Amino acid sequence: QLQLVESGGGLVQPGGSLRLSCAASEFALNYYAIGWFRQAPGKGREGVSCISTSGGITNYADFVKGRFTISRDNAKNTVYLQMNSLKPEDTAVYYCAAYRTTIQAMCVETEGFYDYWGQGTQVTVSS
Repeated sequence: QLQLVESGGGLVQPGGSLRLSCAASEFALNYYAIGWFRQAPGKGREGVSCISTSGGITNYADFVKGRFTISRDNAKNTVYLQMNSLKPEDTAVYYCAAYRTTIQAMCVETEGFYDYWGQGTQVTVSS
């Protein structure tokens, strides 16, 4: 059973930056595509970004393009989400998720594809 643990959340001022980490335990993460999702208070969960198994393909939601960068270090079994120019509307619980795939050149941002989820990390953007 793949286990994912997010870290790096916190309180930051508008315009600031945070880097979230998603660490996998026990299993080689390179067999899994990884996605980041978020859920703001009173709203449904939405896809933020995803990265293919090799890291060669990344996708971003329009509302984070140009501000967030997803990356992965398979040797460390860790995926990162660098978040810059943060806005108050980025406030949410951020989750990483994974699905196993043999297709190296794609990832999907559809929640239903993902079989494994972390517990989430809170990101609050406020002055």
